[in-house]
Amino acid sequence: MLQESLIKIANVNEGQKVVQLLKRIAQWMKDNGINQWRYLLSGGDDEEILHAIKKKETYIVLHEDEVIATFTISEGQSEWDQHIFGDDVARDSLYLHRLAISPEWIGKGVGSELLSWIYQNISTDKSFLKLDCVADNRKLNQFYIDNGFEYMGETDHHSKYQKKL
Repeated sequence: MLQESLIKIANVNEGQKVVQLLKRIAQWMKDNGINQWRYLLSGGDDEEILHAIKKKETYIVLHEDEVIATFTISEGQSEWDQHIFGDDVARDSLYLHRLAISPEWIGKGVGSELLSWIYQNISTDKSFLKLDCVADNRKLNQFYIDNGFEYMGETDHHSKYQKKL
């Protein structure tokens, strides 16, 4: 699927497309009874999303000029990462945020392909890729386990995962 798409770092002119995609996905999840990212619907994290784009940490997936997915990879911990994982004293982790796929593309293997793409294309001296998700989102938790992530416990109703890079 991804061989027919372009994966690239989002530029500032694409920032609103990323925000709109994330809000559309958040609405879809709410409509489907999935408790994830509802704060995005009220503008929560808009500035953080745009800031990550300015820092060149956010990627988009374009399929026929349409943004169908996005994800952010950070080398440093955000306040949220510190809250969930504790202080990364060794500074040996990348943090994956907002891995999001347009509802029309869910269930077609895009998420697994994106994780594989990250491992093959993100060059780093870090040892781990870490992420978190809402603990009661069983399907998403299973997705990360199925893709080789190790469950590290739960903090504040969020499951913590890591995978060796």
